[in-house]
Amino acid sequence: MHDEVDGLVEAWRAERPDLDVEPLQVFSRVARLTRHLDRARRAVFTAHALEPWEFDVLAELRRSGAPYEMTPGRLLRATLVTSGTMTNRIDRLAEAGMVRRFPDPTDKRGVLVRLTEAGRERVDAALAALLSYEETILGAMAADDRAALAALLRSLLAPMDDPARGPRV
Repeated sequence: MHDEVDGLVEAWRAERPDLDVEPLQVFSRVARLTRHLDRARRAVFTAHALEPWEFDVLAELRRSGAPYEMTPGRLLRATLVTSGTMTNRIDRLAEAGMVRRFPDPTDKRGVLVRLTEAGRERVDAALAALLSYEETILGAMAADDRAALAALLRSLLAPMDDPARGPRV
């Protein structure tokens, strides 16, 4: 089996024999896979009238369990955006009727963001469609291979998710 990355690695080896281009074998494939998956996810979300960022926020609330609410601070940390960005996102989702703001009973100045029934239905439908699509991608891969791939990717990602241990550029 041969893919686009094999060609670019061969070309770099020919042009820059002084460099070890072996990392491209992994990271160029991960980058290409990411682009393919991003396009597919956008198509799935568009079919459910969602932007990717909307899915991210709604999914975070949905995963939090009943009553499906979080503080804006927890949401921004979970979705890796700034405070201003999260405020804008919550405003837009509230206008669309997918979330509501409530006073935080434990913090007089605080607010809780709660998923509405309409938001829950939308994120649940989009998730089901996304998982169906992703299953078609992984369908030919044996369960053991899936588990091995997940473990290998975890070993790369976990240190990067930990700011104290992750590599710095």
